[in-house]
Amino acid sequence: MTTTGSLAPGADADAADPDAADPAAAARPALPAPYLRWLAGAQLGALGDAALAFALGWAAAAHGGAAAGLVLTVITVARTVLVLVGGAVADRLGARRVMLAGDAVMLAATLALAAAAGVLGTPLRLLLLAALVIGVVDAFYLPASGSMPRLLVDAGQLPRALALRQAGGQLAALLGAPLGGALVAAGGLPATALVDAASFAVLLLVLLLLPVSDPRRAPAARSGGDADAGTGTGTGTGTDRPAGLLREAAAGVRLATGDRLLRAALLLAGAAAGAVLPVVALLGPLLARSAGWGAGAAGLVAGAQGAGVLAAAVLLARRGTGAGRRPLGAGTGAAAGLCAAAAGIALLAAAPVPAAAVLGGLLTGAGSGLFAGRLGPLVLGAAPDTHLSRVQALLTLVQSAALVLSTGALGLLADTAGPRLPIALCALATGAAGVLTLASPVLRRA
Repeated sequence: MTTTGSLAPGADADAADPDAADPAAAARPALPAPYLRWLAGAQLGALGDAALAFALGWAAAAHGGAAAGLVLTVITVARTVLVLVGGAVADRLGARRVMLAGDAVMLAATLALAAAAGVLGTPLRLLLLAALVIGVVDAFYLPASGSMPRLLVDAGQLPRALALRQAGGQLAALLGAPLGGALVAAGGLPATALVDAASFAVLLLVLLLLPVSDPRRAPAARSGGDADAGTGTGTGTGTDRPAGLLREAAAGVRLATGDRLLRAALLLAGAAAGAVLPVVALLGPLLARSAGWGAGAAGLVAGAQGAGVLAAAVLLARRGTGAGRRPLGAGTGAAAGLCAAAAGIALLAAAPVPAAAVLGGLLTGAGSGLFAGRLGPLVLGAAPDTHLSRVQALLTLVQSAALVLSTGALGLLADTAGPRLPIALCALATGAAGVLTLASPVLRRA
C-alpha cells in the first residue's frame, strides 16, 4: 500500500491511461493515516470484545445451557430491537459523537463488571445485565462505526478500506477466543473485563484525536437539502425528539427500500446471511458429531472458514477493486463470491472425511469473504451522506433477522434429517443467490 503509482479506481481510468493496466503501475496510494489509526483502535477494541464474549459465555455455561443461550439471546434481541433507532441517532448527532459516547459507556460498564465479578462472582443476573448493556450499546455503535469509512476515505479507496477492516475483524475473531480463554484461566471474568476496558480507553483516545469532519446531520436535514425534508420527517426537538427519531429511522427504511440498488443489495445480504453463516457455526459441528469426527475436526473446519475469509479480505485490501483493464464489478464480484461459497458448502455437505470438510470450509470462507468485500462498499457507497448510519443499521437488521430465522429452521431440520441435508440446502440457496445476482441488471451493472 505504498504510494508508488497513480490511482486507478476503475475501468474508466484504465481506458484513459493505458499504463494503468500494467500491474507495475497499478500500485495505489496508501489509505489515509486517520483511517488507519481509527482502524487500529477499532480492531484492538474488537479483540477485547471477542475475549469478553468468550468469558461471558464461559461464565454463563456454568449455569447450564439454557442460561448460556439466554445471555446470548439478550445481546441479540437488544441489538436488533434498537438498531434502527441507533442508526437515526448516529445520522442526527454524527457517527464520531455516538462512538465516543458508546466507548465511554462500555469503559464504565466493563470496569463495573470487573469490580462486581470480583466481589460477587458470576451470578446469572450480573451476566444478563452485562449482556443487556452490550446489546444496547451495539445497537447505537454498530451503525455509527459502519459509516466511518465513508467519513475518512475517498470513494475510490472504499473497497480496500473495508476489506482491510474485514481482515482485521476476522483476525480479532480468530484470536479473541484463545485470548479470552487465557485471560479466564489467569484471572477469570474480572481480568477479561479489565483488558476489554483498557481497549475501550485506547479507542476513546484514538477517537478524541481523530481529525475527522463529523457534522451533525439534523441541521442539514432541516435546511431542505436532506431526503427527510421531502418526506415529512423533520427531526424536531424537545418532547418531539423520541417521535422524531422514530420518523428518521422509518425514513431510512423508506429510502433503502425505495432505491433499486440498495433494496437489491440488502435483500442479497439477508439471503447470504441466512444461507452461509449458519453452516460453519451450527451445521459444521453437528456434522462432525454425527460423522464421529470429534471436536477437533469441527474446530479445524471453523478455523479454515475463518482463514478463507481472512485471505479474501487481505487480497481485496491489497488490490482494491481488481487489477487489469477490466476489473471485476461489485455485483459480479459478489455473485462470484456466493458461487464459490456454494461450492464450498456443497463440498462440506458431501465430505466423506475431515480433510474434505476442511477444504470445504476454506472455500466457503474465501467465497463469503469475497462477497462481503464487494457488497459492503456497494451498500456504503450507494447510501446518501445524510443516511449513512441508518442504511448500515438496516443492513445489520436484515442480516440478523435472516440469521435468526434460518438458524432455528436449519437446526430443526438437522434434528429430523441429519445435518447433511440442511447443509446441501444451504449450498443450493447460496448458489441460487449468486445466479440471481448475475441475473439482476441493477446488481450486475453496479
